[in-house]
Amino acid sequence: MPAARRDVAEPVVVRPRKVLIAAWVGAVAIVGLFVAIALVLRNSPTGVFFRLADQIALVLLGLFIAGGLLLLARPRVRADAEGIEVRNILVTRRLPWSLVERVAFPDGASWARLDLPDDEYMAVLAIQAVDGRRAVDAITRVRALHARAHGR
Repeated sequence: MPAARRDVAEPVVVRPRKVLIAAWVGAVAIVGLFVAIALVLRNSPTGVFFRLADQIALVLLGLFIAGGLLLLARPRVRADAEGIEVRNILVTRRLPWSLVERVAFPDGASWARLDLPDDEYMAVLAIQAVDGRRAVDAITRVRALHARAHGR
């Protein structure tokens, strides 16, 4: 079997790179900022009395905000010969290739999408334009699996 055909048959797993890095850096920065603020508020002469419970609440608030930011790091695509699993921020869906009419990356779009029957589509947040060459490689590999499943 030629190398190109062997690569097409291999499963594809894609995650966004730049958004993943930005989400983790942002989450760490937010937690650090909220911890620093919680520590400084107890000792600052503001005229307001901050207790231990206030400091803990501030740190927990920072953790919740960081957790929300880390939701941006969730998107992933797993594609194989049978179908494609798209995990976006909150929802994961597995579709057989028979339901996917086209794997598209429209001009000017921020991320790829799957065109479905009845003029519907599903965003694929794991393949993002900001990732440049990685996005091009990912969309090419997913399209190859789609074409192979449809016998093209």
